[in-house]
Order: sequence, then C-alpha cells, then structure tokens
Amino acid sequence: MPVALSYPGVYVQEIPSGVHTIAGVATSVTAFLGRAPRGPDDDPTAVNSFGDFERIFGGLWVESSLGYAVRDFFLNGGGQAIVVRLFNADTSQNAKLAKSKIKVGDFKFEAAYKGAWGANLRASIDLDVSVDVAQGFGLAKADLFNLTIREVDAKSVAVSQETFRNLSVKDSPRRIDKVLAAQSNLLRWDGAFPPAVLPNIAANVDDVTKAEAALAAAKAATPQVPADIAAAQTTLDAAHSAAAASNGVALTKSDNFTPTNGQANKKGLYALERTDLFNLLCIPPYTVTGDVETALVSEAAAYCEKRRAFLLVDPPSDWTDKTTAKSKFLDPQDFVGTRSKNAALFFPRLRQPNPLRDNQKENFAPCGALAGVIASTDANRGVWKAPAGVQASIVGAPELSVGLTDAENGELNQLGINCLRAFPVAGKVVWGARTLRGADQLADENKYIPVRRTALFIEESLLRGLQWAVFEPNDEPLWAQIRLNVGAFMQNLFRRGAFQGSTPREAYFVKCDRETTTQNDINLGVVNVIVGFAPLKPAEFVVISIQQIAGQIAV
Repeated sequence: MPVALSYPGVYVQEIPSGVHTIAGVATSVTAFLGRAPRGPDDDPTAVNSFGDFERIFGGLWVESSLGYAVRDFFLNGGGQAIVVRLFNADTSQNAKLAKSKIKVGDFKFEAAYKGAWGANLRASIDLDVSVDVAQGFGLAKADLFNLTIREVDAKSVAVSQETFRNLSVKDSPRRIDKVLAAQSNLLRWDGAFPPAVLPNIAANVDDVTKAEAALAAAKAATPQVPADIAAAQTTLDAAHSAAAASNGVALTKSDNFTPTNGQANKKGLYALERTDLFNLLCIPPYTVTGDVETALVSEAAAYCEKRRAFLLVDPPSDWTDKTTAKSKFLDPQDFVGTRSKNAALFFPRLRQPNPLRDNQKENFAPCGALAGVIASTDANRGVWKAPAGVQASIVGAPELSVGLTDAENGELNQLGINCLRAFPVAGKVVWGARTLRGADQLADENKYIPVRRTALFIEESLLRGLQWAVFEPNDEPLWAQIRLNVGAFMQNLFRRGAFQGSTPREAYFVKCDRETTTQNDINLGVVNVIVGFAPLKPAEFVVISIQQIAGQIAV
C-alpha cells in the first residue's frame, strides 16, 4: 500500500515483487495397500526405509505379499512409501480377539494394534516414583507407579522395551490411558477410564515381582529342572497375558479395499484421502490365487485419475507365457481391469528366493520393484525419462517367471504390455514404457509413461503453486503475475531437458490474458490459464541403416 503522507520529508516504501515461486512436487512417493502382521490399520503411514517397515509393520510375512513388494521398492531405489495396512477380522465361530489382551494383576491392557503379535507383550509395574511429581499433581506418592512394557521373542528375550514413569489411574497429566495412547507403540489401556474399581497397585507389583523372582531362581538352580522353569514361566505369563489375538483372514475387495461407506469414512483404498500426496500406487496380490480382483484394479485406476497418481498393474498369475498373456489381454471379458491412461501393466512376474521358505524360489508380483526403478529414474534423470532400458535394471530378481524373445516382446509391446527382459551383462531390465492406452491402434496422446507422468507432475505442481492467486483481483496485474511465475517454472523444466525443442518458444507456452479470460469469466470469478508443452517421447526403436559404398571407377 502507498505510504500515508503526513509530515514533510522523505518516505520509503517496499513494493512486492509479485514473484511466487512454484516448486515441483515429488514424483515417486509410492502408496502400498495390503496385509501386515502388525501396525496401524486403515491409517496411511510414511516409511523411508525397509527398516522402518519392519519396525512398524513387522517386515516380511509369509501370509502376505505386501512386505516383499515394499522390500523390492527400497531395494531398487525407492525413497518414500506410504503404507496402508488392511485388517480383515475373523468372524468365524472360533474366532479370537482382534487385539491381544495383556494384564498385570488387576491392570488390564490391550495391544496397540490388531494381530497375534500382541501375545508377545509383557508388562510390569514398580513403585520407584517421585514424591515431588505426586505433589505437583495433587496426588499421594502411593497413587503413582512406573510401567515397563517389553516385547519378547519365542525364547522370552526382549526385542523392544518402553518405560513410562510416574503414571496414575487417577485424573492427572500422567493419566495412564492418555499417556499410552499418545506415546506407546505397544500398549493401550483396555476398558473404560477411570476403572470402576481402582487396581491395588502394591498388590499387582508383588504378584509380578514374585513371578519374575521365581523364574529367575528356577533358571539359576543347580542343577536346572526344566519342569520348574516351565512352571515358573507359565506363572509369569499368567500374570501378563489374558488372551491372544488373531491375525485375521485373507482380504477381500468388498470388506477391506472398498468397504461400504469406505470413501466417506476414509477406509481401505480411500484411507489415502488422509495423505497429502502420492504419485504411484501398488496393490500387491492378496487373493488365494495370487491376484488382484479386476474390479479393484478398475476402482484403483479411477481413484488414481482423481488424485493425479499412476497405478502399476501386476500381470495375473495365470499369464505363464506370451500366448496366454496376449489372448487374456485381448479377451472381451477383460482380465486386466482397466485401460486407463494413468496405469501401466508389466509382464512377467519376478522369480525370487523366499527367505521365509528356506530361500526356495517363488513368483512375486513386480509392482514394488518397478516403483523402485521409477523412483530411481526420477531422481537421476527426471520424471520425463522413460523408466526403461539397460539402465533400468531390476535388483534382487535372479530370474523372471517367463523368458521372452524379441519377437514375443514385439507382439506384446504394440498392445501396451510392458515387458521385463533378461539380457546378457545388463541382467533383468524393464523393456517397455507404455501406459494401458499405449496400443498402437489407439494412437493415444498418452501412449507413453513418461509423457503421462510429466503431465501429472506439471498439473500437481501448478495446482499447488497457484493457490496464492485465489481471491486476488481478476485483471491484468494478476494475469501478468501468473504468466511470470508459471513461465519461470516451465523455463526451469526446459533447462533441465524436460521438453522437446531447442528454444523455450518451441518447448512450451503460458497464456493468461483477456483472450483466455473473458469478461463473462471475470463475472463468474474465473481466471483461465493455458499451459502447453512439447513432451519428450522415448526412442523405442533405434534404426541403423547401413549402405555399402561402391568403389569409384577411374576414367
């Protein structure tokens, strides 16, 4: 605003530059959905390494392909994953609890997350508390206690531990239910709070202390008596655990991925509504046959189009050769589930050793590894580079489930099926970069993965980078600022080699003026920005022409 002039003299005022830098969004944040032995369910959780996944979700699990896909993602260069654990409760007559129940005398707890893992939790209480803390809370020292939680392995050896000091079952800043809910990764208070009958803290300490002392004495006895150790261990376990939980049953589309009111309640696939951004979506196989239901693929592709993300589709498990793959892909029944421009299919599956089955080789879905290759390519070359070629090698896959020849690769490639190949020296590589709109007959402008993903990247970046323009006066000063800022963003991409053309004029344009925004648009509160770019398309076919030069005849 102009400075208010009141006294004679010199005034200084700062003029805004009108520059609002548009930053490019991330391009390879990958969302994974599936079963895991532990961790929060229906809650998108960011993990930055496979170690994070192991700590939060339990790592590899023989009952689910999710862990293997996440492992392959990070093994092949992936940077950040968003994991949504889905849990299908066992509702049979003999079903166990969803969460394990743990007790310490009269104290009743439950595992923080669903699954059988909670049966390995142990808790103990001691009274080494602070008198000053108790007085500060307006409580007696006898109202406070410390809680130690241990997760043990099959040999009762602690693998992780949490300790919470100066807790109370009375209302205070250290109320046990609230402290556990906010800070513990292992345990939660079970039942109403405050409890109808306050636990006898001292008695509970005595029960656990005596059981632990008896077990220690039995182990220290000479000679050791296995029966005494077993009995002491049983007594100690009885002081801790009331009931073990179930790991649930296999997932289904209708119960877990797209449940009733799932979109409204942000459950299943739509739990991703609670995450700000994801670029790639992987749904590792979850059915008994080792596939993903085609109806879910359709819904996932539609959701990706809405979120400006890209779906990686795994080949069905019965595609055991080129002929089957081609016939099933062309079958009117649709064994894939989508022909979306925001999706790509890769064939065949990876053949890898399974460390949970004595390293016997099994077929695994390639989506996780491919997401890692895409992330690595984005980081090294940019989203406009096709994630394919001899540099796009697949790590951790000694074999492919189907070997393909050049001729077979050619048949599938022209349909829009991206092939994985094994080459001497180069190893296992991605040898295709087409979307599911990539069939030659379609002649679609979104034929290639890098072209489509570049468009998604620009769209998402501009969507976020132009939020400042909302509610600004809709006239030439605003349009000029938009042209300036969008132009700067596009020029930066041009310099990085994202577009065709040797000059900016050939590579892109930004238009926002009275021609794009008419008076009627202004009256409706609309400003129209048109951005065009000349996309880079991959060189799928390198043609070398060789000609013999005839010798010249001397005259």
